[in-house]
Parts: sequence; structure tokens; C-alpha cells
Amino acid sequence: MGFPLPRSTIEAGFLVACHAELTALKPGNVHIHGAGHGMDTEHFERAAAAAAPLLSDTTRGVGARILGAVGASVAATGLNTNLGIILLCVPLAAAAGLREGPQDLRDRLSRVLDTLDLADADQAFQAIVIANPAGLGRTDTGDVNGPPSMTLKEAMALAAGRDRIARAYISAFDDIFAHGLPVLYAARRSAENESMAITALHMSFLAAFPDSHIARKHGGEAAETVQREAQNCIELWRPAPRKETWDDLLALDRSLKARGLNPGTTADFVVATLFADQLLRQSATNSSSQPPVSPLSKP
Repeated sequence: MGFPLPRSTIEAGFLVACHAELTALKPGNVHIHGAGHGMDTEHFERAAAAAAPLLSDTTRGVGARILGAVGASVAATGLNTNLGIILLCVPLAAAAGLREGPQDLRDRLSRVLDTLDLADADQAFQAIVIANPAGLGRTDTGDVNGPPSMTLKEAMALAAGRDRIARAYISAFDDIFAHGLPVLYAARRSAENESMAITALHMSFLAAFPDSHIARKHGGEAAETVQREAQNCIELWRPAPRKETWDDLLALDRSLKARGLNPGTTADFVVATLFADQLLRQSATNSSSQPPVSPLSKP
């Protein structure tokens, strides 16, 4: 019982999280209920399949996993579909596979983040350049287009004020452990199925924080407007959506896509929260003979 988890379990858990996220209505993002932003679910499925073996490779460091997974995903899709997902999920995967360390996943994660070095920064920077995310821009210090002069965690600290994923690296993934997981567990207690619980998780992140992807691409005011829209329809999704609120959430989905507003960072945190949940569930049994499954899936 407990950690470390075998590579095969980590890989399977990542794929479960990626596929589960696509089944849920996530207003503004790509899902089985609606494509958008020039992408559909097949792009994300191909990217997840390409990234999973590299993300879970326990013989590689964090930076090498990020670079390998991003390169494989871009090669498989021709698009930047999952840079944020990889940046969040690789440290979680590394934490779950640590040979030695505490049994608490977040404590293990803190250890991984504290040991990131210049090589990790260099490889992660290369991955970001390959993915070429919208609205990246340039900075005087810690710019991904040049050789790193600091560790990956130090570089993330410089961007933490404007990017939620960067903030995760210096807060030991507080948004996932203090917000995402509790919301997911609460939603599951009342949700009709797992997909509706994931919709609640998505909307909760959207309401809690301005989405970094929207802010980079369209400005902070646009991100705050979407945040307020999620807050103003809280009765539709908290603690979980219901059949009678589904059409209104679909309308919000169409509205965001019509305006070109893609809360991509929110989706990244949804996948990472689901992945952390899978790792925690598997650590409770640590049985590689049973593949990870969605907690509300039916036989």
C-alpha cells in the first residue's frame, strides 16, 4: 500500500484523467459535447496517447519528461494541445514514482519541485518553445527563448503573478490540493455521474481564478469577465450540474466559443486534478494488476 507507484500505473492513471476530462461539458473548452478553437477530442486523445509513455518514464528527470512529452504530442497532432497539462502532470508523475520519500503525495511533490535544476529549466524552456503557446511574449529575465540562468522553480516564481501554472510550482500545487480535489469530492457526492462532477470541477476553477490562457491571449479584463460569468451562474453547477441546468451550460459553452474565449488553463487544472485523484486512489491499493478506472464508471 502507498507510494511509489509503478510506471504502468502512473501512465494508465494519466490516460484515464485525460479521457475523463474530455467526456465532461466544460464551457469554452473542447469536449465530446462540442469541438472548438479549431480542435476536437481526437486531437487531445492523440496527444495524451503520445505523451503518456514519456510523462511516466521514471528513468527521466522532470525537464526531460516535459520535453519528450511535449515533442511527442506536437508531432502527433501538429498542435499545442497539452503543454499546460504536461507542465502540471509531470511533477505529479515524478512524485508518485519517487523510490524514497514520504507517503503524502503533496509532500513528495514538494520534494520533486525543490530539486529542479538548470537542466530541468533548459529542457522545459525547449518544450515551451516547441509548443509556442499563444500570447507567450518575452521577458528580461527567465525568458524561455534563451539559455536558463536559474532553476525551473525559480523561473516559475518570476511568472507566478501572471500565470496560474507557474504559480503551482511555487505553491506545491495549492490550486489542486486545496481547491480542486475538495471540489471534486464534494461534486461526486451529488453528481449523477462522473462527467457531471468534472463539469462542476471545471466551473469551480473558472469561477475561482481568471484563466491564464484567456488573459495571455485576450487580456486580463476578458479573463475576469469569464470568471464573473462563471460566478454568476453558480446555481447551474454547484455542487454539481443537473439535467435541468444542462442547456444553460451548453449555451455558455457556445457563447465562449463564439467569442473565441478558450479557458485552456482551467482545463489543464481539471486534468491535473483528475490525475492527482487517480494517483491517490491507486496509492491506497498500489495494485498494478488493476488498471485505474473512473470512480463512477459502470462495469
